[in-house]
Amino acid sequence: MKLHPTILEKDGRKAFVVLPYEEFERVSEELSDYQDLRDLREAKESERDSETQPLSDVRKSFGI
Repeated sequence: MKLHPTILEKDGRKAFVVLPYEEFERVSEELSDYQDLRDLREAKESERDSETQPLSDVRKSFGI
């Protein structure tokens, strides 16, 4: 992803970045996707040692 930031300074130090709106949206989407992936990995890890049941047993219990 190619970004075209404009860096604004305050008191001679870099303080803010301005991006074209489309680039901001892409960055926001990428960050959201990354967070979703982290959440998924965390959820999978927390369930790693959980008790499981075969699908056939679950179907029987629901009468399917």
